[in-house]
Amino acid sequence: MGNKLSILDKAYVGILLVIFGGIVLHAPLSVGFSTLWPDYSLFIKSWKEVLLGAALMLSVIVLTVRKSWSILRSKLIYLIAAFAVVNLALIPVFYTGFDATVAGLFIDLRFFLFFVLVYVAIRLYPQLSGLFLRVFIGGALVVVVFGALQLTVLPHDVLKHIGYGETTIMPYLTVDQNYGYVRINSTLRGPNPLGAYAAIVLAVVVAFVLMRQRALSGLQKTITWILGVGSALALWASYSRSAALAALAAVGIILLVTQGKRITKGVWVGVVLAILVLGGSLVALRDTQFVSQVILHADPEEGSPKNSTDEHADSLVDGTERMLRQPLGGGIGSTGSASLLSDEPLIIENQYLFVAHESGWVGLGLFLAISYFVLLGLWRRRAQWLALAMFASGVGLAIACLFLPIWVDETVSIVWWGLAAVVLAGPVAAAGKKASSRKKS
Repeated sequence: MGNKLSILDKAYVGILLVIFGGIVLHAPLSVGFSTLWPDYSLFIKSWKEVLLGAALMLSVIVLTVRKSWSILRSKLIYLIAAFAVVNLALIPVFYTGFDATVAGLFIDLRFFLFFVLVYVAIRLYPQLSGLFLRVFIGGALVVVVFGALQLTVLPHDVLKHIGYGETTIMPYLTVDQNYGYVRINSTLRGPNPLGAYAAIVLAVVVAFVLMRQRALSGLQKTITWILGVGSALALWASYSRSAALAALAAVGIILLVTQGKRITKGVWVGVVLAILVLGGSLVALRDTQFVSQVILHADPEEGSPKNSTDEHADSLVDGTERMLRQPLGGGIGSTGSASLLSDEPLIIENQYLFVAHESGWVGLGLFLAISYFVLLGLWRRRAQWLALAMFASGVGLAIACLFLPIWVDETVSIVWWGLAAVVLAGPVAAAGKKASSRKKS
């Protein structure tokens, strides 16, 4: 299979890179341009889906010309195809309206489609894997630098000048209406997506620092520091508890894999004691302003009968009950932002229950199987620093999915699944050959 790219190849890869790099600016660009040209708002917001459709058509042509359809002979690809078929088959069964259905399909399938398209691209042109990584780094720099500026020198509501507001995207949020704890967005759609994105970036930085043995240039060190500190600041300023759990899990996994053999029993005892002390401190300090508001989201002075924690719990109970009594789900577009375009809007704050309500028990089973095989493939390549970063952040985000529908956000889902595809399209490096793999990376 030749590695020389034709004009058709370049167009295909170019579209994927535009999506991959531009997705971090989707929120401000879509809001800004929609404010200028409101009549074209739907088209502007759907630019990535339009490009995905173009890339899909080009992929068919490229695979046909190169006679490389065998690339798609994979259990993982078959599972993704089956998930798409289930979603499409449910449309006439539970029709939620044209707008809600189209929006629901985009939300449910776009990151899987992007995963497949990037997987095909890297299998065809393995020399381009580094280019996708550089585009990711460039996008991450934009997000964390703007987030740091928003946290420090810029006004919290600076984004209002390009159209952010109650009818589009709020320029910032607060912790349970307390303006002492302002939650920034950076260039993403909200604080929770920003926190999840920051967890991915932080995992990439930690894995890179711990597993790269080659000396870094001055520029590489500078970029690493900016991404590391910037992602930590963004994670903090998002005040996203689910993202914090994801980041802790991801960093913990990376430390265990890379430093596990060096950890003595004394250190393990110390870690356990530290966790117990931290837990006891949270209980003892539960009535202090920081713990009650930032961690528990329960402000005793707020006066509201319910806080966000209660709302999460109510959503979990409601979503579980709906899943148990609806084995076929409620239809595509019946949940989340897509359902706001239907007659029965419904918000479910759990990714797994979200999928179950959209595509039923079969759809949930396929979704879990896809997630399992992706994580398994990343784990088998853990000798590579990027594979370990994606595995660790994937596990962390899987935990966060218990509290929020993480993959609904286009930036977080496109970035993580795109990077996962870059890793999985490459060869498996045996974990036992970790040292040699590091030297070659």
